Amino acid sequence: MALDGIFLRHIKHEIEKEAMGARVNQVYQPNRDELILVLRGSAGAKKLLLSARANSPRVNFCAETPENPAQPPMFCMLLRKRLGGGRLTAVRQLDCDRVLFLDFACVNELGDTVTLTVACEIMGMYSNIIVLNRDTGVIVDALKRVDLTVSSKRLILPNLKYELPESQDKCSLLTSSPGEIAAKIKGFPAEMSLSKAVLQAVQGISPIISREIEHRVMDGATNRPEGVLEERLLSVLEEVKALCRDVSGVPYTVFREDGKPMDVAFFEIRQYGGLARVEKGESFNAAIDRFYDERDRQERMRVKTHSLNKLLTNLRDRVARKLQKQHAELAQCADREQLRIRGDLLQANLYRVPRGADSVEVENFYDPNGGTLTIRLNPAVSPAANAQKFYKDYQKAKNAEKFLTEQIAKGEEELSYLDSVLDEVSRAETERELAQIREELTEQGYLRKPRGRQPKQSALPPLEFTSSDGFKIYVGRNNRQNDRLTLKTAAKTDVWLHTKDIHGSHVIIAAEGREVSETAILEAARLAAYHSKARQSTNVPVDYTLVKYVSKPAGAKPGMVIYVKNKTVYV
Repeated sequence: MALDGIFLRHIKHEIEKEAMGARVNQVYQPNRDELILVLRGSAGAKKLLLSARANSPRVNFCAETPENPAQPPMFCMLLRKRLGGGRLTAVRQLDCDRVLFLDFACVNELGDTVTLTVACEIMGMYSNIIVLNRDTGVIVDALKRVDLTVSSKRLILPNLKYELPESQDKCSLLTSSPGEIAAKIKGFPAEMSLSKAVLQAVQGISPIISREIEHRVMDGATNRPEGVLEERLLSVLEEVKALCRDVSGVPYTVFREDGKPMDVAFFEIRQYGGLARVEKGESFNAAIDRFYDERDRQERMRVKTHSLNKLLTNLRDRVARKLQKQHAELAQCADREQLRIRGDLLQANLYRVPRGADSVEVENFYDPNGGTLTIRLNPAVSPAANAQKFYKDYQKAKNAEKFLTEQIAKGEEELSYLDSVLDEVSRAETERELAQIREELTEQGYLRKPRGRQPKQSALPPLEFTSSDGFKIYVGRNNRQNDRLTLKTAAKTDVWLHTKDIHGSHVIIAAEGREVSETAILEAARLAAYHSKARQSTNVPVDYTLVKYVSKPAGAKPGMVIYVKNKTVYV
């Protein structure tokens, strides 16, 4: 879906209606591609989101504010300095182009009133947010600076003159008549589909609108006479022109069969028939915000978790390779008894071994069948030294087996821990959850402690649910919270649940003096399965027992516990 110019025109109208004259109270930059201006006016505070994301560029009022970084970026600091306290005086759009200009009356360092313009260019991967001086047209700064290494046609750098994006040879619905637009459409090759011709001829419409125009013109026919088609085309274009001119459209959202939003439009969409659900909205800002909210949240978290996932994956692979080598070395130690036997047999037959011999065949008194054994020797040393060498190699293999067994146990515990953290990262939904995972990894020595004083963040509470019969159910978000929930918060008579041999969250059913019902256990087990690595699986085994039967071994990694007297339920 592309936010088209006509939809943007309706958003512009709503911004003018609800925020004109409002002052910039706060400026946030949640990530490198988004800005939020908190505008406070007579109608209260409004959060205006300016996004230059390649896959979701837009300008709209948003309901929720994305989490902000602890240290604001430089561009955000610049806007706070220049735009802070500024009053929104105008919202401008050239025809139906996808560039929106927000004019703010601001006070500079000398106390003079100046007009700063925030230009929001909504152009897919070339989207940008540019701050410029309205009077001089000079760029103050931009969210994405464009120099000669990026483009030689249009530079976007501080102190350069702002130039509009290159215009396309399309007809504007505000200045062109339906007849002129229809004539331009007829000028395209006959084999080109009507929807594609409309898309290339008309400014400010998205692919779904061009397909809808074709659907309404053709009305299911494939061989309608050309005169009739032209008449219907003029009628549909007149309808769209009126919606654009009068800003009288109505927001519609198209949903897939699975309930996910697929597209938005400024008039009713009929082309999908019964294959999609079309829902009428209350405002254009709310419609576009709802459409992008979930997808953007997932994209933000994907970007923020990328480095953490990469670190954990590299650590996990390193531990796995080390374990593989240790298992191979341990397998070599399995034959150490043969070294001791050779030493004993050689020691018992020293008198029979001439100096300088490279091998000797002796009776094997360890063999119940009374066979012989050929022992290879180092001719450079004495037979006694050869015997001592076998004993040394035996003792070395024995010590190595003990050491490797301990190291393999530690390595497997570490591997399990890293897998559990990877699972936590995959289920994290907020930046605060990621911050707590980073703190945990820093405490365990996997991450360096950041320099300087870091802002202290309050610990997140566990997720809280209520069973259908009234029992409180708590779900840990990460390993540290799992430990705190199970070992400190929960009462001894509460019920503890965890997926069997699968990484996941600790789940607690608060008994509060009552006998926990089977219904509560079943519903809590479903929560345990959902908040685990087996989220997408079916028939997941979940162990449950009383909290008093759960304990943490000394020195165990965060989130690692042992439990007894448990039962298993499959959900």
